[in-house]
Amino acid sequence: MTEGIGDPRLSAEGELALARMALDEADFGHAADHVAGALAHAPTMPEVHELLAKLAARTGGALDLYPLADHVFIGAVVARSHLLAAAGQPGEALELLAAATGHAPNADWAGVPWVADPELATRIEPDQLARTIMQVCAGVPDPVPDEQRGPLQPYLRVAKHAATAHPGHALLLGAASALARRMGETAIAIDWAQRGVRVAPTKLGEVWLGYAYRSAGRTKESIAALRRAVAHDPADLSVYADIAGTLADSGQLDEAIRWIDDALARDAEFDCAVHTAHRLRYRRDGKLSHLVALADFQRHHPDDSHEHTDLAECCQDLPWLGRLPAAGEAVINVLRQMLETEGPITGGRLRLSNLEPPSAMRTVGAALPDMAVIVERVPEPDLRLPRRTGGRSVWEFFETDALPALREPSEAAVERIRQIALPAWPHPQAAYDAALSLALLEMDDLLALLVHPPAPPATELGTALAAHDPSLWVRSVQVWACLGLLHHRTDEPWESSTRRRVLADLAWGVEDWITEAALFALVTAAWVAPEVRADVAGLIRDRLADIAVVVRQRPVTIAWSVAQLALATPELDAKTELMARAIIAAERPVEEPPAPPPPRRTGLLRRLFRR
Repeated sequence: MTEGIGDPRLSAEGELALARMALDEADFGHAADHVAGALAHAPTMPEVHELLAKLAARTGGALDLYPLADHVFIGAVVARSHLLAAAGQPGEALELLAAATGHAPNADWAGVPWVADPELATRIEPDQLARTIMQVCAGVPDPVPDEQRGPLQPYLRVAKHAATAHPGHALLLGAASALARRMGETAIAIDWAQRGVRVAPTKLGEVWLGYAYRSAGRTKESIAALRRAVAHDPADLSVYADIAGTLADSGQLDEAIRWIDDALARDAEFDCAVHTAHRLRYRRDGKLSHLVALADFQRHHPDDSHEHTDLAECCQDLPWLGRLPAAGEAVINVLRQMLETEGPITGGRLRLSNLEPPSAMRTVGAALPDMAVIVERVPEPDLRLPRRTGGRSVWEFFETDALPALREPSEAAVERIRQIALPAWPHPQAAYDAALSLALLEMDDLLALLVHPPAPPATELGTALAAHDPSLWVRSVQVWACLGLLHHRTDEPWESSTRRRVLADLAWGVEDWITEAALFALVTAAWVAPEVRADVAGLIRDRLADIAVVVRQRPVTIAWSVAQLALATPELDAKTELMARAIIAAERPVEEPPAPPPPRRTGLLRRLFRR
């Protein structure tokens, strides 16, 4: 298969040229490979199908040229599908196309004439049609985003033809309803599900009908259908979870929790019920303990939990639980405003009434090297001094200028952090798991990354951050470097471990973004290891209490963020929680809703900025 060169049609034409040469030389194996390559680039291109037909004519069908194996190329699967359809085996052919769609749902594998033929549904057994449609449903989102629906339209047409050809097949009607619902065709989905239930009332049929009603916003009818599904099979606790979720979405939270409690009374370990229960209880009272308990359950039941997103949904867009808060320093606010101006930025002078954290000051210096930043005073307690002495220093100061006290990181460390550093994560446990790839880096490299953050990668996200808010990238690097430290020497007992000592030293060092990053790593340790929770809660309590003292004497730009970290800490005592909430209420919110951004801000960055 030749390398793609940007234009799929040109790439397919290159493959076709090679396929024709091989076919002229009766080199049927290589011809088949290149035709498969062409199909992968342009699955609906007529010339590709013409050459596939010629290959079949020369080789007696060509099916033996496209055997199915464990690691078969997707183009070969699609080629075999078309050959099977031509050989009068449309059922197996459609199943193979559905498999290709499950592997690469954005490609138009099924946009070919034989799939569009209304008679196709009459040539396939309805049971096989139902299985194939369910196979398509299993491989696509629910619902399918508008921009991804085009390649799935051929399957919806097949479903419509099948519902007409087999009006008395309940399983087929229900499967067709499920596909139509995913495609946003709720009226059709309801009609087909209703017809299926009338033909043969079953648990699955009622579930499909309940889902169709729910997608249409008809909550009362959805609950009624799901209740009938429970009556068909009271032992299927997943339907209890569906009912609870539907009730909760309609505002009936107490009734929803009663349903999920009933399911847990029948099986306290049933994964759907456990996930739903913790999510709904957190939704009701906002207590972090529900999310921590869910994380513990996921860790102990990985096989049962991998398909559930309840924890991620609860943590989404919440400071530290699901994302990195934006920096709130005055110098960073000025930087963002200046980066939004048109044209190059040169020269200028910025006066700060108070010195701000070294990471913030250096981020501005790196982004605006020609701007002079003048600090009018350094209020007490002196920000340049660590809050506790004796730890390893990562900064050194010359007047108000901060310089790294460590060597630069290795190229390997720079490359690794560029691959992993992001300002968001599903939940703390997922962030911990993702940081495992940093475990092989030396501790000196991880520490060096804190004060020598590399330039962001040349990705869409990296480019957007560099152009609009470099601070978010720097903070991301620091957070992930500290998560990497959490994976350092994990064989050591926690209390006397190197990782705890280093992170605690960073947390009590110079007041900086690094303080936040180190504290988040400690909080993450508490999420993944119940035995360290009391210790971490004590560390957070003491650090927040110190901030509460300092903030009465001078501004502490990280106070709001650290208070949010406290609220994300498992087993935090009630007094410290009240202190955190008081700081959040008193401090100027770092995350105020932004004014409408100027047109030049990218849509990607608009989603990331949550100030």
